[in-house]
Amino acid sequence: MSMYNNPFPEQDKDRHSMWEMLVERDIKAFLKQDWSMVANDFIEEGFMGIDARNASNPDTWKLTFDTLEAYKKEWLRQAVEFSRADWHDDPEKAFLEATTMRDIEISGDCALLHKKFDGKIRAKNGEETYLNWQTLYRCRKVQGVWKIAGFTGYMPHPMGGRTSGNPAKELPESASQHVTAGPYSPVLKINPGQLVVISGQASINPKGEIIGDTIEEQASFTIENCLSQLKTGGCTVKDVFKVNVYLTDLKNWPRFNEVYKKYFPEPRPVRTAVGTDLLEGLMVEIELWAVKK
Repeated sequence: MSMYNNPFPEQDKDRHSMWEMLVERDIKAFLKQDWSMVANDFIEEGFMGIDARNASNPDTWKLTFDTLEAYKKEWLRQAVEFSRADWHDDPEKAFLEATTMRDIEISGDCALLHKKFDGKIRAKNGEETYLNWQTLYRCRKVQGVWKIAGFTGYMPHPMGGRTSGNPAKELPESASQHVTAGPYSPVLKINPGQLVVISGQASINPKGEIIGDTIEEQASFTIENCLSQLKTGGCTVKDVFKVNVYLTDLKNWPRFNEVYKKYFPEPRPVRTAVGTDLLEGLMVEIELWAVKK
């Protein structure tokens, strides 16, 4: 028995078919990474997709998809990326349970559809990804068949709130820094959430022993200690927005950066680094600030 339960009766042929197109068929195609399943659901000529970039302010929205081909490439990229995750929950069930599309306004051969996501999916490592965004689809009936003419998507749900797609941190478009800057962002905008702050960590194991004789070894072990502490607070390295680094010898700065940048994805946290005395044997100490989703 299918898990899909179309909220529109078959007598309401228009809304029934649009729900099948933009909920059932869309979910199945995305999870199979099969664009051919939905290719005929679009009107290629004049297609335009507005990317709200998970922001409530329309001034930041972009014409990211000026052609259907541009949207197809991004759709496939997201589908492939999603498939690589090791999910604990059933992805199809999670998407369906998160999806609502009941508001469909029809005027002649034109329609405006409100599709909303509100849910989450859990990975096998226990990490949860929240599915919270919404899209306005513009549809037209072509030879008796409803098709997608364009959309305004990736909007927060609810508007004014933050979403899983709306990152805990984001780099302002106009942000810039000097050419000699290291692997860090000059400024970040932080969305509301729970702050998780960890005390300074060093290259010390649970027995109190200092690990590593080089800056590379100590930097790596120290960052791993930081990530372990973050995990207890329900955060990952992706949630970190502020880092303070303390080095006993600033000559180690370039070598430290080579290790550091392997751990922190873009947009990298803002960061402050200073040279200072540390406990004997330690070369580096790090503290992190993160924002929990």
